[in-house]
Amino acid sequence: MTRERNERLAALLSEAGWSRAQAASAFNRVAQENNLLGYTCVGRSHISMWVAGTQPSGAAPIILCQALSRRLKRVVTPDELGFAVPNASAQQVLEWRVDPLIALTDVERTDVDADRRSLLSGAVYSVAALALPDQEWWEAMAARSPAPTKHQRVGRGDVTTVQELTAAFSRIDQRRGGGHGRKALVQYLHTDVAAFLHGTFPDEQVRRDMFSAAAELAYLSGWMAFDSGEHALAQQYFTLAVKLAARADDPPLAGHILRAMAHQAIDLGFAAQGLSLATASMEGRRYTCATPRERALLGVVRARALAASGSKQAAAKALLKAEDDLASASADIEEPQRTFFFAEASLAHETACTLRDCGDRQGAIRQFRRSVRTRGSAFRRTHVVTLGYLGATQIAAGSVDEACVSWSTALDAMEEGIYSGRARQAVVDMRHLLSPYRHRKIAAITELDARAASYLAHVD
Repeated sequence: MTRERNERLAALLSEAGWSRAQAASAFNRVAQENNLLGYTCVGRSHISMWVAGTQPSGAAPIILCQALSRRLKRVVTPDELGFAVPNASAQQVLEWRVDPLIALTDVERTDVDADRRSLLSGAVYSVAALALPDQEWWEAMAARSPAPTKHQRVGRGDVTTVQELTAAFSRIDQRRGGGHGRKALVQYLHTDVAAFLHGTFPDEQVRRDMFSAAAELAYLSGWMAFDSGEHALAQQYFTLAVKLAARADDPPLAGHILRAMAHQAIDLGFAAQGLSLATASMEGRRYTCATPRERALLGVVRARALAASGSKQAAAKALLKAEDDLASASADIEEPQRTFFFAEASLAHETACTLRDCGDRQGAIRQFRRSVRTRGSAFRRTHVVTLGYLGATQIAAGSVDEACVSWSTALDAMEEGIYSGRARQAVVDMRHLLSPYRHRKIAAITELDARAASYLAHVD
């Protein structure tokens, strides 16, 4: 059987200005960086065979894509190379082995560069990418201490600065939503913080603390993208954040990020994967070394995952444990900045979502109201999301008038400047749930529906 020459690959190699030997060298360099030792002996004959029409196996297409992407400074896909799309397991082998500093550069190119960003807009959230590496990977990441590539000396003050700016961006996110300020955050992550990670540290503890601080910032960028409805981009940042936390040997932070990934999976309807991630977030030192507030947050999201998976009794037990963990928090326990916002209102919100998914609408309504009542004004974005969920649950329980009051209050807050995809979705859901009542010509419903339509017209 005569193979058909791969003209796509030949054209890309020509565009890159690479000979067969140079392409092989670049391929081996990427494989070596990612510790894929089975792929580090590719020679020019392999490249020639691929150009001639032979299909490479395993992770080879992904490795060559990454090598050419770096060279051409744009995203190159297996299809563009003329290769069959590798299976999910082959892609994941490479994904988790990509060094976090390389991954940081890659996600920067995608997020910041307009042309590559437009390509990502067509990307989808990957369920396959939710599969986590084994324990050996976590241990290897924690044991690695990469050699500095820059002479910049990074000290304790630099770590503190990154932490303070992360807290500031988090406060903006809580007040205004993920669509406000994220560009400034990612620019800071990809310039100043990236430079810190390549610098020289006075000791190992400062190095680990800087990687933890960078992981929190990457996590926050992912969370803001998630809140804006940019799920594929959020997933990239969450994965990057997990790698940085693992390199820092910071299990509680890794658990916090896995919890966020579980939250995203549940919201997108992937209950089984969400439960797997939520369970992983509470394994070993991720839970035992966490503070009471952190443990409560991990536990309540696992309760949501259990409810979404149909395990109602297990979800109820998990809720009780989360409540006990939060109750054990006290002022004399120093909490990480990343969880400063998790308190009674947050627990009530997640508890309400769990009860709602268990079919207990009245219990969910009580907890949503508790969240609304106890949440401070600094957390307007989440307040709006809670009100949206409250209204949806009220109308499902037959309380149309109460739902209208809740949604009207939500719109009051949103019209003051909330830039959040989740908040916007609450308005979309509101109009959908009100549609059966429009023909009744009820003044309150007509007015609310008109306000919602006007809001969507101005934000779309």
